[in-house]
Amino acid sequence: AIAGMVYYFHNYLTKPEIELVSQVVSNLMLFSIIVIFIGMALKKRANVYEAFIEGAKGGIQTSITIIPYLVGMLVAISVLRNSGIFGFVVQFFTWVFAGFGLNTDFVGALPTALMKPLSGSGSRGLLYCQDKAVAKKILEFHGIHTPVFARSYRGRLDFSHELEFPVIVKPAREDGSIGIEFNAVVSSIRELMERIDWLHANFDSPVLIEEYVVGREMYVGVLGNDNPVALPVVELDLSKLPEGTPRIAGAEVKWGKGTAAYKDTKSAIAEDLPEETATLLQTTAVAVFQALELRDYARIDMRLRPDGRVAVIEANPNPWLASKAEFAMAARKSGRTYTQLIGEITDLAMARYGG
Repeated sequence: AIAGMVYYFHNYLTKPEIELVSQVVSNLMLFSIIVIFIGMALKKRANVYEAFIEGAKGGIQTSITIIPYLVGMLVAISVLRNSGIFGFVVQFFTWVFAGFGLNTDFVGALPTALMKPLSGSGSRGLLYCQDKAVAKKILEFHGIHTPVFARSYRGRLDFSHELEFPVIVKPAREDGSIGIEFNAVVSSIRELMERIDWLHANFDSPVLIEEYVVGREMYVGVLGNDNPVALPVVELDLSKLPEGTPRIAGAEVKWGKGTAAYKDTKSAIAEDLPEETATLLQTTAVAVFQALELRDYARIDMRLRPDGRVAVIEANPNPWLASKAEFAMAARKSGRTYTQLIGEITDLAMARYGG
């Protein structure tokens, strides 16, 4: 049989056809092995997904138990992607639903929909927000004001507006104020170059050089999908930071427990805002949420300039949801209990999965 296949390949197929058939056959063989692994797991009633979670909790012994299944899952995903099987599956279902005269826009989401349901923003929104420079370009395209900036990596200036000192220098692909300390605000070329060098050495990441905006630090949570709504405005009060310290929500403010910067900065509902200012902050937050294709919930961080203008600093998809965090604080002000907030987010997510 093998000799017959070789003869057929050699005499009847072109080289590109042989390569295509070989690739498909080899991928199918690998995929069959994965199916066998998963079948054995099912036969033994081993829940691979739950076993992985318990392994993470239970320690190294359980982790060792699930390694073959985990490797199988990773290899299966790689095989599916490289073989184009997902594409054929999507095309098949598109053909089936189109045959019944149904809208097929949802078919492209089937590979994700068949996985475990998840809340919060999907891969596209996370991708946009993870690179702050990309997010800012998208916001500018939509006419949403964000501080002017430049993006640099290893001596190469990828993009730049006209900038004036002072500027704030931070990693372009981090969150949680990682890499943003008080000395991130610089006022000279020397300080700028030293800060860029330090960030490249410690993060190996593009650097965002951004206009330092003087003003109040404002957070607006957004909740929803088709018709997202803005929650009440929360302010991180930075007015009690020591004199001469930049008014920024740096790592010292967020993570420096026991320090004056940590103890003297508190978040609270912004009660003193004129109605038109609060509305401007909320409508801006919703516009950002939609421009960056976020979903379910997010928090938009902004600066309110002394002249009343709003500058969007960044968007936080899937922000911290602890009961004492800013998002939950705003939800309570809107009349939602913490339990209701979590339930609403869960309902928004489950609606995508027919739940």
